[in-house]
Amino acid sequence: MDIIFNNAGICKHQGTLEASIADFREVIDVNLTGEYIVARAAGRIMIEKGIKGSIINMASMSGSITNIPQWQCSYNASKAAVIHMTRSLAVEWAGYGIRVNSISPGYVGTPMSADTPQELRDAWMPLIPMHRMAKPEELMPAILSLACDAAGYTTGTDVIVDGGYTAV
Repeated sequence: MDIIFNNAGICKHQGTLEASIADFREVIDVNLTGEYIVARAAGRIMIEKGIKGSIINMASMSGSITNIPQWQCSYNASKAAVIHMTRSLAVEWAGYGIRVNSISPGYVGTPMSADTPQELRDAWMPLIPMHRMAKPEELMPAILSLACDAAGYTTGTDVIVDGGYTAV
C-alpha cells in the first residue's frame, strides 16, 4: 500500500440557525473524522513497513471560499479542516517519506450534486468561468500527478480543480 486516495463527503444545505448540532457533527464526522481515520491507519502502516507513499485527501474549493447562494457552514468548515489536516500530516510524516496532499474540486457532476436543488445548480453556472460542472474524470490528472513519483517534492499542497471559480 503506497498510494491512498482518501475520499469522503456529505453536504447539508442548511442555514446555521436551522441546522442541528447533530447535523453539524454528522458532516464533520464523515468529511473530516472519516478522512482522519483512513489517513491515520494508512500512515501507521506506511511507517511500520517503511513505505514511502502518497496520501491524497479529498477536500473542496469550499474549504477555501464560502459558497453562494446556499448555506453550508458545516461542509465548508469540514473541508477547510481537511486542507489543514493535510498540511499538518504532511509536515509530521515528511521524515518518513510519506507525502500528504489534497485535491479541492469545484462543482462536479456526481450523484451528490445531482441531489442538489435545481435552483442552486442554476445559480452556480454563471459563477463558474467555464460555465459548467466538471466531469468526475477531469479530476484524474490532478490525482494521478499527486500520486506519482514525479511529485516526489510535493507535500502539504492543496490542488484546486474548479473551472476557475476561486480565481474570480
